[in-house]
Amino acid sequence: MKQATKAAIGAVLATLVLLASAGGQAPGAVQVVARRYQFVPDHIEVKKGEPVTLTLRSVDVTHGLTIKELGIRTEIPKGRDTLVSFTPQAVGSFEGKCSHFCGSGHGSMKFTVVVTE
Repeated sequence: MKQATKAAIGAVLATLVLLASAGGQAPGAVQVVARRYQFVPDHIEVKKGEPVTLTLRSVDVTHGLTIKELGIRTEIPKGRDTLVSFTPQAVGSFEGKCSHFCGSGHGSMKFTVVVTE
């Protein structure tokens, strides 16, 4: 892995840790990093009927995210934020996956949204 890529991943993960520990995200705002072959975090919990905005960022190649039941289908180009907003209307666990082939581990790249009352 190139040194610049390692530095970019480290910077993004450090920002996520700081935001999470400081409570720095707005309610309903979630930052998600996509990289071969995982989403970080790989699952979130949200409330039924409350708007959610995902800020998706890839640090290596173009990825995608599809969660059919929530109406989410988007590409995540390397180095750019992709915003996806939705308001869950049903309680349950909804599994998404990377929808843009990104290499040999592509099939294991999952993201889960758990919707509670």
